[in-house]
Amino acid sequence: MATLTHDSSARLTSGLGLAVVSAASFGLSGPLARGLMDAGWSAAAAVAVRVLLAALVLVPVALRQLRGRWAPVRRNVGLLVGFGLLAVAGCQLAYFTAVAHMEVGVALLIEYTAPVAVVLWLWLRQGQRPGRLTALGAVLGAAGLVLVLDVLSGADVSVVGVLWALGAMVGAASYFVLSSRDVEGLPAVVLAAGGLLVGGVTLLLAGAVGILPFTVSAAPVAFSGFVVAWWVPVLALGLVTAALAYVSGIAATRRLGSRLASFVALGEVLAALVFAWVLLAEAPSVVQLLGGLLILAGVVVVKAGEARTVTVPSVVPASVASAPAPPA
Repeated sequence: MATLTHDSSARLTSGLGLAVVSAASFGLSGPLARGLMDAGWSAAAAVAVRVLLAALVLVPVALRQLRGRWAPVRRNVGLLVGFGLLAVAGCQLAYFTAVAHMEVGVALLIEYTAPVAVVLWLWLRQGQRPGRLTALGAVLGAAGLVLVLDVLSGADVSVVGVLWALGAMVGAASYFVLSSRDVEGLPAVVLAAGGLLVGGVTLLLAGAVGILPFTVSAAPVAFSGFVVAWWVPVLALGLVTAALAYVSGIAATRRLGSRLASFVALGEVLAALVFAWVLLAEAPSVVQLLGGLLILAGVVVVKAGEARTVTVPSVVPASVASAPAPPA
C-alpha cells in the first residue's frame, strides 16, 4: 500500500510538473508569433512552420523509440490521424479563422471553455459524472478566464466567428481527450510526432488550395527592447512551443487524466500574459492578475474533486468498486 501511494504521488507530481511546462511552452507561442506577424509573416505561415519544424525534430526521436516496431502505429492510425486533424490542424485553422471575424480575446475565451467540454464528454461518453467540487472548479476557472482576457468591457461578437471559435474549442478538447489515451506500445513522442506531421501537411494543403494565405519574411523581428533575426523566433516556435509543448502535454495528460490536465492547461493563458509582458511590453492589469489567481484556485478545487473521486473505490468491496463514484 505504501508503495502504491508513493507511486501515485510521484505520478501526480511529475504529471503536474509536465503540465506546467506544457502550459508555459504553449503560452510562449502567442508573443513569438505576434513578433513574426508584425515583421510580415501571415498567421497561417507561422503556424505551419511551427508545426512542421516540431515534426521534423520529433519524427527521428519517434522512429528511434519504435525501433522498427510498427504494430502500435498500425493499430492506432486512427488516433494519430484524429490527433493531427482535430488537435493540431483543426484547432489552429478554426482559431485563426475565428480571429479573422472577431476579437482575439473573445475567440480565445471561447476556445478555453474546452475543460468544460471535456467534463461533459467524460460524463456523457464514460459516465464520469462531475462532482460538486469539479463544477465549482469549472466556475472559478471560467470566471478567472473572463478577468484574465479582460472582455467585460464589451466585444464585437460575430456569429460566424463564434462558430469557428467553438470549432477551436472542440479541437482543444480533442487534444486532452486523445492525449489521455495511454495506448500500450505507443509512446507520447510517437503520438506527438505523428499528429504534428499530419497537422502540418494538412495546413500546407490548406494553404495550397487558398484557404489560408501564406506569407513569410526575412526581416528582423522586433520585441520589447531588442531585435533578433527571423529564424530565432521560428526555432523557438518549433522547438519550444510545439515539440516540447506537445510532448510534455501528452505525457502530463496520460498521468493526470484529461479532466485535470485540461484545467491545469488553463495556466497557458496566464503564461501568455507574462510572456506578452516581457516580450511585447503588454503589462497585465490588476484585474487580469486576479483572474490568474482564480484560474489557479479552480485547478486546486478540481484536483480536490479528482482526489475524492479516486479514493472512494479503494475503500469499498470489489463488487461495488466498478460503480460510478458519487459526486464530491
